[in-house]
Amino acid sequence: MEIKNDNSIQSISRALDILEALAMRKDGLGITAIAKKTELSKSTVHRIASTLAERGYVDHEVASGRYRLGLKYIEIASYYINSLELQTEARPFLWNLTSQLGLTAHLGILDAHEVVYIEKLDVFPGVRLYSQIGFRVPAYCSSLGKCLLSGLSSDELQAVMANCPFDRFTERTITNLKDLKIQLRQVRAQGWAMDDEEHDAGYRCVGAPIFDYRGDVIAAVSASGPTANLNDERIPLAVEKVRDSAARISQRLGYVP
Repeated sequence: MEIKNDNSIQSISRALDILEALAMRKDGLGITAIAKKTELSKSTVHRIASTLAERGYVDHEVASGRYRLGLKYIEIASYYINSLELQTEARPFLWNLTSQLGLTAHLGILDAHEVVYIEKLDVFPGVRLYSQIGFRVPAYCSSLGKCLLSGLSSDELQAVMANCPFDRFTERTITNLKDLKIQLRQVRAQGWAMDDEEHDAGYRCVGAPIFDYRGDVIAAVSASGPTANLNDERIPLAVEKVRDSAARISQRLGYVP
């Protein structure tokens, strides 16, 4: 049933009515049945359902004339579900990183040329770090971002970074794609990345990629803190713990090395 308000867009509302009707019937519905359930005309249902089928949101079985939810709809829903699963699986390992290293642990995903923090455990209540859940940072100057970018193909990296401004935050910030590519080759080879005061002066961060069951890099985990807490002597230990956490989270998500 269509619900109208002053801000609604009629065609979008009708499309959602059709998707909701199909969601209730795994065996699908024909045009007449959809029209009856949504109280829309058959011509309107046919036009919208055809458009949804072209975009992959519904499947049309020509022989029976029935429509059912398509793979695109399921794919989008899975992104949200996977995000919840990722956070649930990762949280205990982030806690271990925090307690073992005395550093702040982060979980991040890639959105274009930025990293979005989706989980954080902090051990520095009196120190203001630049991150919080939902906060975004440029991928090219964060350990999480370098890990995430390292999972892209050359063409994908070129496309993702096409509109990146490469702003300089500190004297150590990478400011061009050529230098970034050099670092990403190193990240792939060693299995971890570092932000060495590249976003915030006086702060370091060590990160490692998280893989899903297909072997794709879908997220990254890191440990960060002031240089006094993450000095040269402590970096090898931080790398070991972060890589181990990333590997264990990947295994929980079905990744087999």
